[in-house]
Amino acid sequence: MEPEDERSGEPVRRPDPSGLSLFEPREQPAERPGDPGDPGEPGEPGESGQGSDGESDGRSDGGSGKSRRRRTRRVLLWTVSTLLALVLGACGALWWTAEHYASSVHRIPDAFPAVPESAQPKPVPGSGLNFLLVGLDARSDTPTTGSAAKAPAWQAGAARSDTMMLLHLSEDRGSATLVSLPRDTWVPVPGHGEAKLNAAYSWGGPALMTETVQNLTGIRVDHLAVIDWNGFRALTDAVGGVDITIPRTIEGVGEARAWEAGTHHMDGATALLYVRERYGLPGGDLDRTKRQQNFLRALMLKVMDSGTLSGPARLGGLLGTVGEVVSVDDRFSNIDLFQLAWSLRSLRADGVRFLNAPFGGFATRGEQSVVLLAEHPAERLWEAIRNDRTEQYFQEHRAGDTLGADVD
Repeated sequence: MEPEDERSGEPVRRPDPSGLSLFEPREQPAERPGDPGDPGEPGEPGESGQGSDGESDGRSDGGSGKSRRRRTRRVLLWTVSTLLALVLGACGALWWTAEHYASSVHRIPDAFPAVPESAQPKPVPGSGLNFLLVGLDARSDTPTTGSAAKAPAWQAGAARSDTMMLLHLSEDRGSATLVSLPRDTWVPVPGHGEAKLNAAYSWGGPALMTETVQNLTGIRVDHLAVIDWNGFRALTDAVGGVDITIPRTIEGVGEARAWEAGTHHMDGATALLYVRERYGLPGGDLDRTKRQQNFLRALMLKVMDSGTLSGPARLGGLLGTVGEVVSVDDRFSNIDLFQLAWSLRSLRADGVRFLNAPFGGFATRGEQSVVLLAEHPAERLWEAIRNDRTEQYFQEHRAGDTLGADVD
């Protein structure tokens, strides 16, 4: 019998050694999770994310997983959107740069022959690009090329081309070959019989010159660029002049200037005297073409050393400068111009070769002194250019008239 409380008459409860009330049922000790035989009953806290009443406790893995997935999607969408904006912004900036600067380059309409495709050399896919470069002897102080031109680049009988060069760029843009065609080269001119090469421009402008060169070489001309001597002076001054080394002292002959041996920093006017002179040179017009190539080499090295091709903004500035003095064919779009310039950023000086067309001797035709090409050596060179095999050509024909380090 339990003792009774004197005031209430209720039995007095004695403390239980287990700490539990004698009136409450004892619970069996729960097995520890992970013990052998524990099946991990569903509904236990921590297993399904719900309490004993089946409701979420707010800290469940399932809820956290969904939240994490939502956050991941938001971060991913934000990242993709940012990258897309950057790419579109870069493309937009590139397009603007190309349009802004390349638009200043003057275009020449109808620069290609108006003859059937069957009458022209077939283009060879994957064989690089071929340019015809023409320097005009306009004998005028009025610009005829570039955005500053105040007179047309061609008027019948008004001017002859003083310089003609074929520039071949390899398909991978890793090398370039520049071949000078002497202006006195005796060639067939369509519709005019045989004549000096420079007469083609005077008679029929860029289209007839392009057709004449294509017929001579069998090389399809992809693009044309024309500059007059006013533009030549302006371009030279725009880059701050160039340094040209004269290997030995050259005495003046008649109107030809004398040159002291050594390195000369030439502005536009001085450089023009240098590249136009031929009477004081032992090889006459052939030596003059070498001077022209030597100048282009010096100009190219200066542009490369200045880092002009290293970024779109600087490249755009170069296009703007060139556009002020050079005219190109109207098939050359703004994007084409910019992409071409950008593709040349890895070209190095030792990847560019300068040479004259294979020389076959001097001759006289009527009262004219002319230059003849060596037929078979010339055909081997033209074939190499047509098929983008110039590297192989130079390995097999090292004795070609390649521009050396010393140019008189």
